[in-house]
Amino acid sequence: MKHSFKIAAVMGCAALLTACTPKEERREKAPVRVKTELVGKSLTTTVATGGEYVGVVEENQATAVSFTSMGTLKRMAVSEGQSVARGQLLAEIDDTQARHLLTTAEAQSRQAEDALQRYSQLHEQGSMTDAQWVEIQSKVEQARSQLAIARKNVSDCRLLAPVSGIIGRCNLSAGETAMPSQAVVTILDISTVKVKCAVPEGEIAGISPTTSTCISVAATGREYQGGRIEKGVQADALTHTYDVRVRVDNKGKELLPGMVASVRMGTAGRQTSATTAGQTTAATITLPLTSVQRRSDGSLFVWSISADSTAHRTPVTIGESIGNRIEITSGLQQGMPVVTEGYQKLSEGTKTQSL
Repeated sequence: MKHSFKIAAVMGCAALLTACTPKEERREKAPVRVKTELVGKSLTTTVATGGEYVGVVEENQATAVSFTSMGTLKRMAVSEGQSVARGQLLAEIDDTQARHLLTTAEAQSRQAEDALQRYSQLHEQGSMTDAQWVEIQSKVEQARSQLAIARKNVSDCRLLAPVSGIIGRCNLSAGETAMPSQAVVTILDISTVKVKCAVPEGEIAGISPTTSTCISVAATGREYQGGRIEKGVQADALTHTYDVRVRVDNKGKELLPGMVASVRMGTAGRQTSATTAGQTTAATITLPLTSVQRRSDGSLFVWSISADSTAHRTPVTIGESIGNRIEITSGLQQGMPVVTEGYQKLSEGTKTQSL
């Protein structure tokens, strides 16, 4: 009886194992869903003639000139657009009160100087104390100081040009009241001008301080060779563009602030994400920046998908970044599927399914 029970138990276990084995074998892990990009299938372009942007001419430097005291503007000695030299008279305010104060200060100074001469003899004879002599000297110094201030106030009634340039704007007219630090005129330095343009964030990396530029200005009907470039470091929050300023020599002073210009950047060899006029397709391989991963030893790789839909680490070397993409200089072949999204769940040999 015991033997029969054992045999039945063994047969039951064998049957159970036989029934379970096929089910376990049939259980396969679901493939990881990923998004891929075929190497070389997405168009990359190279700028052939350089990016072209709309720009505006700006002065190299603007100097706002103002009076140091309040007064009624007596006359303007210059007009807008006029060339001025350093030290040239720009405007005058009514100096009547300043001259009255100067006359008073001169009288007080003469009185103090006369007293100094008379009391100096008494001091030498010992007829006055040292304290009295010091007081006399102090009054003379005060009178001299007041005289210097009065002369300066009269001089400040005449506004002189601190720099050479062109009058850009006259903010006051004769008869109006000029306030301290209120700009009366603005002097512009246009011996060298800057052409300001907005460059999209995807193209700013391709512009360096020495990038060659060609400036075309319709108002003058001429083209100008651009000089050194200044790049802004803060993007416009709305347009995601950066301000770029190109220096242009303007010895003839033909270029005036506010003129519209066309700026062509000589950025040959740079890639962009879309083909536009003046560009040609290039064979350079690029991938999204996020698709390139880094190992613990610092080497770079991407997840490529083989013919059996399994993921494998493929070592790559990179070049320059181009907007939100990166140039792949070696490691990939045309037509190879590379994972661009969903790589976080992958490991070597993981079965995948493309979205």
